[in-house]
Amino acid sequence: MNNEDFLRLLVRAQIQLWDAADTALRTDHDLPLAQYLPMRVIAQTPDCRVQDIADQLAITSGGASQAVDRIEKAGHVQRRPHPANRRSSIVELTAQGNALLDTAAATIDRELERRLTPLPTAARTQLADSLTALLARDR
Repeated sequence: MNNEDFLRLLVRAQIQLWDAADTALRTDHDLPLAQYLPMRVIAQTPDCRVQDIADQLAITSGGASQAVDRIEKAGHVQRRPHPANRRSSIVELTAQGNALLDTAAATIDRELERRLTPLPTAARTQLADSLTALLARDR
């Protein structure tokens, strides 16, 4: 397989997984994947800043800020002043956001399990290791 064919396969698989996860989240929770992912980062990052979201999701800080704005408007996150940096704020999940994230995570797990069933566990592990190595190259 040449590099162009590999790229096409990789992108197609990513799009199909994104679309399936997004559809399941929107259907079950009225939550787009583009809001779920930043919420996961917020939940997993102590004293999370918008820049932390941008870094972890490989998006611009402006894109991360807009995502947080939408999630905040929905009542799932809140901002508070950063204690050590007046120009920054801490983003944290609200109680409603935490509850939504818990139920949405189960939906994601179910959908990905359904989609990834054709891959044996060893193949999933190898794929994850390979993707991690690719991503680490640009760090």
